Amino acid sequence: MVRLMENNEEAILELQTKLSFQEDLLENLNQVIIDQQGQIAKLERTVESMIGQMQSIQSSMQDNGQQQEIPPHY
Repeated sequence: MVRLMENNEEAILELQTKLSFQEDLLENLNQVIIDQQGQIAKLERTVESMIGQMQSIQSSMQDNGQQQEIPPHY
């Protein structure tokens, strides 16, 4: 009977240790996800800014192209 209780206590201790490691791992993974979400949001803002700049440049080039057209009499 004493042997069974010792085995149970060892098993419980082992399970508690594993649970502790899993909780720590879960916390670390959660932090990684939070960090990555911040990076994704920053990248999305950067891409949106770059799209706006590209559209502005394209619009400017189109305006300049229309102004610098060779007159029809050439």
